[in-house]
Amino acid sequence: MVKKKILVVDDEASITRLLKLNLEKTGAYVVRTENEGTKTVEVAREFKPDLILLDVMMPDIDGGDVAAHLQADGLLRSVPIVFLTAAVKKEELDTKGGMIGGFAYIAKPLDVNGVKTVIERTLANV
Repeated sequence: MVKKKILVVDDEASITRLLKLNLEKTGAYVVRTENEGTKTVEVAREFKPDLILLDVMMPDIDGGDVAAHLQADGLLRSVPIVFLTAAVKKEELDTKGGMIGGFAYIAKPLDVNGVKTVIERTLANV
């Protein structure tokens, strides 16, 4: 089985560590983490992820701006992005259909099993 590459971008190192540990434990993923939003495009070009988990609210750059930069990059525009956000509550997932601006999202606090489900569903549609 070929492991899928996941790039996790969040300014909170505890979140990136938790996701890396739990996703790699499944044996299905290779995970790279980044805690500075401004480095995301550079890291993504080098790592070539199959999917990017991207925090919306970061101190150095807004996740929406990062997504725009990723989609403007010819090498990265087809990589699916799933937003991580504390701005939307889990209860709102149903009312918004799990999408923000056309992107899937996962509400914080994160439920690792829920994250895995969203990753699998997103990768199945690529």
